[in-house]
Amino acid sequence: MTSDAEGGEPPLLFVDIDGVISLHGAGAAGVESRLANVDGALVCLSLTAARELRALAGRFEMVWASGWEERADEHLPYLLDLPRGLPHLSFARDVGRSHAHWKLDAIEAFAGDRALAWIDDSLDETCERWAARRGAPALLVRTDPARGFTAREREVLARWAVRRR
Repeated sequence: MTSDAEGGEPPLLFVDIDGVISLHGAGAAGVESRLANVDGALVCLSLTAARELRALAGRFEMVWASGWEERADEHLPYLLDLPRGLPHLSFARDVGRSHAHWKLDAIEAFAGDRALAWIDDSLDETCERWAARRGAPALLVRTDPARGFTAREREVLARWAVRRR
């Protein structure tokens, strides 16, 4: 596992699911996907996203940052061969969920002063302002919800992780 030059720990990688791994619609051309039943809902899961996340293993400490909460670990390792036992964020149920900024309190509490990257399809200006004023490095990576996490986003994260060493 690589280490963060500032704290001896790898940077955190907060991973949203809907619009990142679980695609909106039937996915897009060039993205490998499969349909799966998750708690009675049919979802289009990106095999491409799973492969690209596995390629980042060892460079980051991955954390689920999704409304799926603990259900991420109950389903995704088995459906997509992703790591088991990853931590997940829990969120207050009274916050609005139209933009990713509803996740900021939970991300900040979990991350503390560690470097972090965050993959989400709903990042907004509130998230950008938060990342810019953070005391520790933060990289925000947006995805197209129909394509999800692809090699393009993985390359951005990999280059950033190398600079973190």
